[in-house]
Amino acid sequence: MSNYSRAWVGWIFFAASLMLLVGLFQVLMGVVALFDEDYFLVAKDELLVPVNFATWGWTHIALGVVAIVAGFGVMLSQLWARVIAIFLAIVSTFSALAFYAATPLWNLSIIVFNVLVIFALIVHGDEVEDAAFDV
Repeated sequence: MSNYSRAWVGWIFFAASLMLLVGLFQVLMGVVALFDEDYFLVAKDELLVPVNFATWGWTHIALGVVAIVAGFGVMLSQLWARVIAIFLAIVSTFSALAFYAATPLWNLSIIVFNVLVIFALIVHGDEVEDAAFDV
């Protein structure tokens, strides 16, 4: 393994850290949606997908928990975690777009983090396998 490959593994750790952060954001947003509907800037009818906030809350909590698990898996150099993390980042981006009107800045940060995760895992995902088995 070259030092070039080792240097890019930092992107994978960065992506895993962002997955943990996005997971935390999603869980927090889900809890707020469940317990404080007045927090959001719009009514449920003004969302892109007009379902009640409790449904959005459980959706965000589920996405967040899976993102946290995938983030830890990516940190442990697991291939299944990288695949799930990429898929989850795509789904989470669409979820954030659909919920964008309720909390624009919060969802924009989630979208940006997801784009960085997708980039890091697709472009630099192979380097982590080389580094994981380097003794």
